[in-house]
Amino acid sequence: MSKSISIVVPIYNSSNIVTDLLKAIDLERKNLNWDLELILVDDGSKDGSYEKIEGLCQTYSYIKGIKLSRNFGHQIAVKTGLAHCTKDYIAIIDDDLQDPPSLLPLFFSYLDKGYDVAYGVRKKRKESFLKKISYTSFYRVLKSMSDTKIPLDSGDFCVMKKHVVENMLKLQEKNPFLRGIRAWVGFKQIGVEYERAARFDGESGYTFKKLMRIALDGIFSFSSVPIRIITVIGIIGLAFATIYSLMVIYGHFMNGITIKGFATLAILISFFSSLILICLGIIGEYIVRIYDETRNRPYVIIEKTINV
Repeated sequence: MSKSISIVVPIYNSSNIVTDLLKAIDLERKNLNWDLELILVDDGSKDGSYEKIEGLCQTYSYIKGIKLSRNFGHQIAVKTGLAHCTKDYIAIIDDDLQDPPSLLPLFFSYLDKGYDVAYGVRKKRKESFLKKISYTSFYRVLKSMSDTKIPLDSGDFCVMKKHVVENMLKLQEKNPFLRGIRAWVGFKQIGVEYERAARFDGESGYTFKKLMRIALDGIFSFSSVPIRIITVIGIIGLAFATIYSLMVIYGHFMNGITIKGFATLAILISFFSSLILICLGIIGEYIVRIYDETRNRPYVIIEKTINV
């Protein structure tokens, strides 16, 4: 019996590798007789990626092409693809072949065994040392701060049953952190370790700015710890100020110490002013997200589609 499968791939400036990606997916489809729909979501590419997708759609009837009106970001592109899935088993993979389609049969086998989600856990990364440290640190900081148990070193690469995706899509967040939402909805999940390959070709579309945005979305969407830290800072600051004031008063009246302290005063003002600005920044991150939700704008604009 053939499996009914949807595969979602966000595409960004990948016209030179999208054909290789398709060949790798089509090989698995033929070998395992999948009833497949492949949803390619072009996230505002500037290199003719969507034109390449249109050409592929003419040859492969199971491909669905979606072109977004601009670059909305990786998470929005994936969410848009998920909203157009119609099959029973649903997979998310990136367009750079770092998460090889050849692993999908192994992942789908866990759904056959009764799991609702099988997500990839990156055992090794063929990336720069700085990126490895950044990713490792982020996941551990997020885990320590979040009430939701978001698995360490897990990305968006996963397979899910349809009812999981339907429940994920009920969360209409404008700044979605999908691997966090996947963990939040629950169901029976399992992590599958794999060795992540180097990028097949070209450079990653994940700039430092985009990575920071996703990291902040993860932290502020799934943790209230940052806002609580402000209260702790306030209590520590009050305790410090009280103790220091008592020391100054005691020294003046009991020991006759003359209070000058211009340098001390300047340092204290600079220190606490910096803390105030940091605290305002943390509050601002939450307010921006509240503002995004209350504006009630659509989270994406689709320019055109093919085979959808």
